[in-house]
Amino acid sequence: MKRKLAAAIVIAGMMVSVSACGGDDGDEGNAGPDSFKGQTLTVWAMDGSTPDQWVKDVSAAFEKKTGAKVKFETQKWDGIQQKITTALSESTPPDVIEVGNTQTPAYAATGGLAELDDLKKEIGADWTPSVSQSSVYDGKQYAAPWYFTSRVVIYNKKIWAQAGIKDVPKTRDEFFKDLETIDKKTDAEPIYLPGQNWYFFDGLTIGQGADLVKKQGDKYVSNLDDPKVAKAMEIYKKYASYSQAPKDKDEATPQQAEVFANGKTGAFIGMGWEAATAVNANKAIEKDLGYFPIPGESADKPESVFLGGSNLAVAAGSKKQALAKEFLRIALSDQYEGQLAKLNGVIPNKKALESNLKGNLIAEAIAPGASVGGTTPLIPEWGAVENNPNPIKSYMTSVLNGKSPAQAAQQVEDEINKRLAQQN
Repeated sequence: MKRKLAAAIVIAGMMVSVSACGGDDGDEGNAGPDSFKGQTLTVWAMDGSTPDQWVKDVSAAFEKKTGAKVKFETQKWDGIQQKITTALSESTPPDVIEVGNTQTPAYAATGGLAELDDLKKEIGADWTPSVSQSSVYDGKQYAAPWYFTSRVVIYNKKIWAQAGIKDVPKTRDEFFKDLETIDKKTDAEPIYLPGQNWYFFDGLTIGQGADLVKKQGDKYVSNLDDPKVAKAMEIYKKYASYSQAPKDKDEATPQQAEVFANGKTGAFIGMGWEAATAVNANKAIEKDLGYFPIPGESADKPESVFLGGSNLAVAAGSKKQALAKEFLRIALSDQYEGQLAKLNGVIPNKKALESNLKGNLIAEAIAPGASVGGTTPLIPEWGAVENNPNPIKSYMTSVLNGKSPAQAAQQVEDEINKRLAQQN
């Protein structure tokens, strides 16, 4: 992911965090524990990804099983892509590396990641397909899904009660009806939705069965002219019609959670950690916070969402690949994958492990989206499209300002195609 994912936060006794992990060291081991004794495996973990208790327990289990030690090296999100790229090109790269899920194809395409097809067959049969897809490139497994999160509706229960709304909506139309009711019966802004919350738009696009790019011959080009993408943008436009947020800004300008914290907004669509941002801005709002999945077209499944998160990969240049795989077997086991979900409030890589989120209201609201979620295009060329100024954002603003989706798509498709054609 190209964005910072927050570390642990606590709201009303609930901890929600987003994080990641990676690796370093180098001398190939064969199989038995005796061959690993005296070695040290280096794991790069992103800031906030690895709770202290998880590190302690995983390290102990790893040493007991292999006789080797593991050294976690915490990395910062700022500048991490270049740092990982450089590390993977060196003769002694980290052994295990946490990589953002949408960044994984780019690292795999350069030959920097080891294939993990054997590990997938051994421990990944029940990985949730929607979260596992980002660890596959060109039909081969180059990483393992670790943890994920997505957007959810964070709402002000006090305002909804003032509007006479007793239950949270189960469908998109019910949600629109509730926003209309808040608009008519209260002085609150029904929802705060800036014009360029493009990750929410990407989720709507996934929900329409579309993608932001398409294959044309041997290259990728913009797919914004697809009628399904246009339908997603029209849904976004209807949501935005209930908002007074600027059409040419994203959710960080200003921070939408801080706007919500003033107590005059019915809801916003954001990450779980943004609830903590709201509470930090106004402690009094904590008691009024509620959460529910973004409603989909029908009540049987929620809206599709962009799934942001991290994968664990083994550096192709690591000389300790067998030992690195032993680490992955432990870290990704049901015991420790479940523990991470419970401690950090993140979505685990298996549906069966979501029971570890019980009691964490934000995570419980986020979890249903995992099975119907997806990501931005999983191609190495995609990263350049997201660079500022992001043409997807320009497209969205144009539509909200009155252009048809087709007109807005035409305005930016040359720029998108130019970026997709860049050599990585």
